[in-house]
Amino acid sequence: FSVCNRKGKTPRRPPPKKPSNNQKDPVGVYCRARPLGEEDEECCIEVISNTTIQLHAPDGLKANRNGEFKETQYSFKKVFGIKTTQMELFEDVAKPLVEDLIHCKNGLLFTYGVTGSGKTYTMTGSPGQGGLLPRSLDMIFNSISPYQAKRYVFKPDDKNGMEVQNQVDALLDRQKRESQTSVPKTPTTRRFDPEFADMISPEEACKASGVDEDSSYSVFVSYIEIYNNYIYDLLEETPFDPIKPKPPQSKILREDQNHNMYVAGCTEVEVKSTEEAFEVFWRGQKKRRIANTQLNRESSRSHSVFIIKLAQAPLDADGDNVLQDKSQVNVSQLCLVDLAGSERTSRTRAEGSRLREAGNINQSLMTLRTCIEVLRENQMCGTNKMVPYRDSKVTHLFKNYFDGEGKVRMVVCVNPKADDYEETLLVMRFAEMTQEVEVARPVDRPICGFAAGRRQRNQAFKEELTRRLEDRGGPVDGDSPTISGPNDNVTLPRLIEALEKRHKVRQMMVEEYNKTGKIITLFRTQDSNLLSKENFIQEQRGRLGEKDKMIQNQKNEIDRLEKKSKMLEYKIDILQKTTNIYEEDKRSLQQELESREQRLQREMSEKRRMESRMQGIVTDAKLKWEKECERRVNAKQLEMQNKLWVKDEKLKQLKAIVTEGKTENQQPKRPSREKDKVPGEVFKTRGGGQAVQFTDIETLKQENPLAASRKRRSSETGPDGEPMEGNWTDVETRCSVALEMRAGSNLGPGYQHHGYPKRRKP
Repeated sequence: FSVCNRKGKTPRRPPPKKPSNNQKDPVGVYCRARPLGEEDEECCIEVISNTTIQLHAPDGLKANRNGEFKETQYSFKKVFGIKTTQMELFEDVAKPLVEDLIHCKNGLLFTYGVTGSGKTYTMTGSPGQGGLLPRSLDMIFNSISPYQAKRYVFKPDDKNGMEVQNQVDALLDRQKRESQTSVPKTPTTRRFDPEFADMISPEEACKASGVDEDSSYSVFVSYIEIYNNYIYDLLEETPFDPIKPKPPQSKILREDQNHNMYVAGCTEVEVKSTEEAFEVFWRGQKKRRIANTQLNRESSRSHSVFIIKLAQAPLDADGDNVLQDKSQVNVSQLCLVDLAGSERTSRTRAEGSRLREAGNINQSLMTLRTCIEVLRENQMCGTNKMVPYRDSKVTHLFKNYFDGEGKVRMVVCVNPKADDYEETLLVMRFAEMTQEVEVARPVDRPICGFAAGRRQRNQAFKEELTRRLEDRGGPVDGDSPTISGPNDNVTLPRLIEALEKRHKVRQMMVEEYNKTGKIITLFRTQDSNLLSKENFIQEQRGRLGEKDKMIQNQKNEIDRLEKKSKMLEYKIDILQKTTNIYEEDKRSLQQELESREQRLQREMSEKRRMESRMQGIVTDAKLKWEKECERRVNAKQLEMQNKLWVKDEKLKQLKAIVTEGKTENQQPKRPSREKDKVPGEVFKTRGGGQAVQFTDIETLKQENPLAASRKRRSSETGPDGEPMEGNWTDVETRCSVALEMRAGSNLGPGYQHHGYPKRRKP
């Protein structure tokens, strides 16, 4: 009794330190391609093998970018094509995580991709095609169903841990639950949503191997969403107020005694079957925020996290009840995360609240990428940069997984249509980078030191006891006496003697117990003192740990600020140098500008001087040319007057010659001829003189007194080079000869007879 009591009063031991494990595993990244919406759509993805996928730019993008995009290949742990079933995906991705969950190891599985790539379908599924979440629940209950503890034996302590209740307290909680009218009494009478009624066919059911039969199990589920970087509990029951409805209250993140992050005040529901878990999931799914966008009819506007906690504790030595020791309770959890898809507002045309949601979704995904990049850099380059987990609720909640608290797996969902090529390219690059991050392998939990097979022995004992009771109708004891009646002188003395002996033994035991009572009380006092001292030491250690952590945080903050200060000083130096360079350039440019302005002013003054000078020159030239023109006009007038006078003189001489010729050539009239007439008319010439135009020609046959001279001239050529005949003459010839003789070369160059060529200059 004292031994059992001392076991029950054993103080809580401090949490064991996390053992360092040098073995690391890379993050498992898988790729799944969804089918095209229409058969005639252009495809930009091609599955090369079961581990390689190839992206090629669509034709329109190649034309726009001059064919700069080349075909790129990306490798994954495994690639699932469009014909992959949900069962095949579960076998490779989620089943190992469920097996680790049953063996006290944590796991994180999340889907990642652009909007409309099939993430929610991969995680949840559809009727007849259950996704990773319902299949994981089904496998858990198929594996632990025979070994489940009764309801309320395990109870959350609101600090991310589990407590073990005794049978009485658990029974009272069950009776209280059954008394509530809103909760059905048996799970078989529940009516489930038809969408989740046939998620998994019986042929596809599976179970884990190596389940510890000497332990009791209980499953707790919680469902949260991260909307606009706030955490909301989807399973929280809030009273409905139609007059003034209250908005849902956001939750906060806390750190437990093992430095693991959890959502404080989150509802954890204990479920005992797959159907009940489906019902809880669907109840939270109805509260999840979804909306219709240009790219997806039911687009998730928040990140959803479905947490499955499995509490297990060993049975006692008898194999009948759960061991009443909290330190022996192991709690493992599997987080199934459906991340909202990244989207471009230029394509979704989001406005208002949708635009804000898209911004928060993209910001949280960008923070996840940044954390992965820093982890990768720290591991590959040996640096110790601070990972910005706290910049987003998603990364802050799951920081323990990346620090080595369990396996991490990611399913990259891609849409092969050409419109999503650029977004898919970014997703592929992020997935390729994530595969290079390594996570510490979780260590195995310690096993209880009780002998194996306790449950089977206890079950066999109960079955044998039940069988004997049914055969005999009561307790089985071969040595117990049988009394035939009140006058039985043989059995009654023997029975009285046995009872007296038992009474003496009992008195001796009572005396012995009274003697040892003081020792037991002393032991209890010592145990309580030891327990209080150990609790005090534990509190001091906790405070010391908090102080150490605070100091470490302050040191890290100081280091970060020093690095930031150095970086700012470096930037200031660079900016100062740049400013100096710009100042020098500014001064040189100002000097150059001033010199150019001075040169421009000089040129302008020179131009003005030249203009004034040229104006003077032009004025002088103008006056000069005016005088010259006036002089030339006067000279020309004088010359023309002289020419006119000369021509008048010539005309007078010509008239005198004509008159003289007529008087000299007058002869006695012959009877057969009329009086000679010389018809003609006189007109003015261009030079201002006069000319005679004869209208008729008369040939004179008599000898001319000037015949001798004409004969001499007959051998000469005329003005045009033709020989002049000396055996004929007329009035015109006489006129020209006389004019030539008297006037000589005084005839002007403009003198010309009509009907004769122009005379050459003498």
